[in-house]
Amino acid sequence: MTTTWDPALYLDFDDHRARPFHDLLARVRTTDPRRVVDLGCGPGHLTPVLAARWPGAVVEALDASPAMVEAARAAGVAARLQAAEDWTPAPDTDVVVTNAVLQWVPTHSALIARWMATLPAGATFAMQVPGNFAAPSHALVRELAAEWERPIALRGEAAVAEPGEYADLIVAAGATADVWETTYLQRLTGEDPVLRWISGTALRPVRDAVGEEEFVRFTARLAPRLRAAYPASADGTTWFPFRRIFALAHKA
Repeated sequence: MTTTWDPALYLDFDDHRARPFHDLLARVRTTDPRRVVDLGCGPGHLTPVLAARWPGAVVEALDASPAMVEAARAAGVAARLQAAEDWTPAPDTDVVVTNAVLQWVPTHSALIARWMATLPAGATFAMQVPGNFAAPSHALVRELAAEWERPIALRGEAAVAEPGEYADLIVAAGATADVWETTYLQRLTGEDPVLRWISGTALRPVRDAVGEEEFVRFTARLAPRLRAAYPASADGTTWFPFRRIFALAHKA
């Protein structure tokens, strides 16, 4: 699904969005890779972590969004415009990290199988995707989209697979699987914080489909539903459970 991105809005919750990246990277055991690929680097804020972890490696940063690539380059990261669907690993690619990207790629399960067949022996493929498409934050958006005066195509619960499916896929590709899931209880503050959170990601396709003026009307109707689903505590804090799925594949 093609969508436009706002790097600044995406980074509003940088700490929450970065934590799964670090948790994923902690399980990668590769010590001396030749090439490391940040596939879906976004605004490039995490690519330097890869460069610092493996200073002897060539680190590639790729993203399908021109706005994200521009932001990454402005931050000093030599990012390249590249859609995951069209990417092929170079022969010396020893580590691939793809963080919160593949949920936007409907064919990603087939792509993972293709990439694993292409990666060299000893390579590690590490991925993390949101697993919260059944949560109220997403279900309420789909519910309102179904009521809207014009059709709005959105991703459903099948946007990502279940952890066991990724494990089976990795094993079928002849690799060792390390798969798990985590639900982060995120502390959000401010007015309509869940709406603000999903405005940087899940609501981007809605904005693209209806335009700015209509999007304002859409979010005005969505906001009270989200407040009811995620009520603020007495101190103004809103606790937002966010499930994420992690999968590592190590090619023997």
